[in-house]
Order: sequence, then C-alpha cells, then structure tokens
Amino acid sequence: MHTVSSILSRKGNTAVSVSPDTTVIDALRIMAEKNIGSVVVSEGSNYLGIMTERDYSRKVVLKEKHSASTKVSEIMSTDLPVVSPSDSIDHCMKLMTDNNIRYMPVFSNGSLAGIISMSDVVKETILIQKETIQQLESYIRQ
Repeated sequence: MHTVSSILSRKGNTAVSVSPDTTVIDALRIMAEKNIGSVVVSEGSNYLGIMTERDYSRKVVLKEKHSASTKVSEIMSTDLPVVSPSDSIDHCMKLMTDNNIRYMPVFSNGSLAGIISMSDVVKETILIQKETIQQLESYIRQ
C-alpha cells in the first residue's frame, strides 16, 4: 500500500514556516520566492496552522483588509484534518476532497512531519497507476 511517507520521501519533509506575527504580505513574498502555495504558521516548534493562497484571497482581499497590516495568525487555517506518514494515499485524497482543501499537515509522534498538497497526492496516484500498468504489462508478456 502506498502511504504519505512515499510522498514525503520524494518531496522532502521540510515545510516553510513563518511566525504568527508575520504580515500577510511578507508571507506572500516568501511563498512567491519559494514557488509554494502555503506556509506553516508556528511558534518555535509548536504548529499553529497553515496560511494558504485561498486564505489570502478569501480572508484578506474579499474582506478588503490590508496585506501589510494583517498578521498571518488572523487568517490562517487551523481546523484542517491531519494525517500521519502511515496513512494511505486514498485516505488523503478522500479527506482533501471531502473537506475541499488543497493542503494538509502530516504529523508523526505529535510533531509536524511535513505538508502535503493535492498536487502531491495526484502525482503519487499517477505513479501508482503507472506501476500497476507496468506490472500488468509484464504479467501479460509472460
């Protein structure tokens, strides 16, 4: 069975993090520089939430707040479901689809082990399907 640990081993488990007092504009600059769609909000090693591009568009732009004065702690998502490295890719896909989310924290032994995105899950699903096709082709040739 393919698990979240497969994704983390391929992409790495380093998540870009900002403090809760970081302004939204500074977090967006970091996200643009790193070409990522979310940042972890943490205080030291304490995970607090995730700020995503969707949080920005819905909680800053549409509410006519100012990116330079709004803190990420004011708009971050804190109620996301979490997964562990041993959870299946199918389970992640279901959670992300059911909750209409694109990013999900991965926890191992109570500590943040990484962030996975819907894109990561889709890529892993494609890899799984390619492996299955190769196995079937190999079986047919025998």
